[in-house]
Amino acid sequence: MGAGGRWVEEYGRSSSPSSNLQCFLDCTTPAVDTHLLPKANGRFSSDSWHHAEMDSVEYFNLADLWEQYYEWSAYGAGTTVQLYGGERVVQYYVPYLSGIQLYTNKAQTASRSFGEDNGMDYWSDDEDNEKMSRSWSSTSEDSLFNCDAISGNRKRHGHMYFEFFEVCSPYGRIPLVDKVYELSQSYPGLTSLRSVDLSPASWMSVAWYPIYHIPYQRNVKDLSACFLTYHTISSSFQDYALESMVNGKRNDETEKKVSKTHLAPFGLAAHKLQGSLWTNPRTGDRDRMVSLFGAADSWLKQLGVQHHDYNYFITHPM
Repeated sequence: MGAGGRWVEEYGRSSSPSSNLQCFLDCTTPAVDTHLLPKANGRFSSDSWHHAEMDSVEYFNLADLWEQYYEWSAYGAGTTVQLYGGERVVQYYVPYLSGIQLYTNKAQTASRSFGEDNGMDYWSDDEDNEKMSRSWSSTSEDSLFNCDAISGNRKRHGHMYFEFFEVCSPYGRIPLVDKVYELSQSYPGLTSLRSVDLSPASWMSVAWYPIYHIPYQRNVKDLSACFLTYHTISSSFQDYALESMVNGKRNDETEKKVSKTHLAPFGLAAHKLQGSLWTNPRTGDRDRMVSLFGAADSWLKQLGVQHHDYNYFITHPM
């Protein structure tokens, strides 16, 4: 009997099974403190990525984003998984920084690309940036934007500040927080920049690898599944960004903490999906997986990115 048939047979007389995929996405989505930044002197910067009619913008600090991964990097992120027989386990995943690109609204210092081309310097262009627009995708509730909004060459993306793509084996990696700290020694913008400083093309990918589950289950191959989540990290995906400088200094008195923003992944890729545990058609997980995978694929193609982990996942699905 096929995997889909197993779900029908084992859950056909019971209530609808839980969505394991949605639970994983919920448990691994960072919730970052946001701050409210009003316009400075009623003006907007000439090269910002926003709609001029907005009076304020919610933004978050990258340092606060990485803080969300601190405990997960140390102990793993636990997500409840409902097995085929109805039993539940808590599967723990450790996050690794798989890839990141930071494009800034204004030129920063020289940036370097890490990964396969480690050692090659990329210097930011001094030309004015073309404004980028963003539109909501109408194809799926899981796809948060239309990737056509970031099409074009890199000059349209903003000024490249930093990019990194992990190429080491999972066994040779260090957890996300430790990796960010290591990289920030040479590129302090990784912890000092804010989402309002970044162009819409800025993004990151987190690789989630399983480490253990409680209670322990033998021979459940689906629990070895690995995931890549894709997240945008720019305030422009609220459709606006603001001038934050007054007379050359940050107007800290006008910045106030207002709420939290959940950086739910817009894209997803998976590896070692052995059965239907993560793609149960009765929960909509199969369609959700297809939609999120398509969004990730489109994003990488539009940016012209060769993402090492993504390429490995799609060529080694099992």
